Amino acid sequence: MLDWSRTAEDAEVASVDSKQEIPQTVSMEIRDAVPDDAAAGCIVMRRSIAELCVADHKNDPAILARWLGNKTIENFVGWINQSDNSLLVAVEDGRILAVGSVTDSGSIGLNYVSPDARFRGVSRALLRALEARAIERKNRQCTLTSTETARRFYLSNGYVASGPASGAFGTGSGYPMSKPLAGPPEGRGET
Repeated sequence: MLDWSRTAEDAEVASVDSKQEIPQTVSMEIRDAVPDDAAAGCIVMRRSIAELCVADHKNDPAILARWLGNKTIENFVGWINQSDNSLLVAVEDGRILAVGSVTDSGSIGLNYVSPDARFRGVSRALLRALEARAIERKNRQCTLTSTETARRFYLSNGYVASGPASGAFGTGSGYPMSKPLAGPPEGRGET
């Protein structure tokens, strides 16, 4: 479990009302998802796709239906129970802010942030946690397929193109990317 804390200066302030009390510390925890997270986690993923990935789905109802079609409570619980997969959530004050997953082979399959938590470092913190989990699983690289929306984000986090673009869910965008991971040198792990 990772704990990410930031001061009020780093946190976005939702209101400019000078009488609003600003907390001194905003704490976000990144942890393994549990079945009770499924409903809220699905809402985060569905809102992230619908509201933040417009450059990819272009508000096409058919593309949205395909993309959102597997973001169900049943699938979420299935992803938790998948033995070679880690499903993580970023949580703050009991609210799920982001959902991400990485397989034991280092493939990042999900990294969705709530529109309400965008530009607060939540996606970056979750990405670091996914990469750390991949390193724990002895991976030297993470791979993913980025949306158009997230492509600059991944490039800024050290990922590079690793193949030609191919669409997913009927979109015209899907960018295979990879990043080498810095882990403990060979032979220096636990005995």
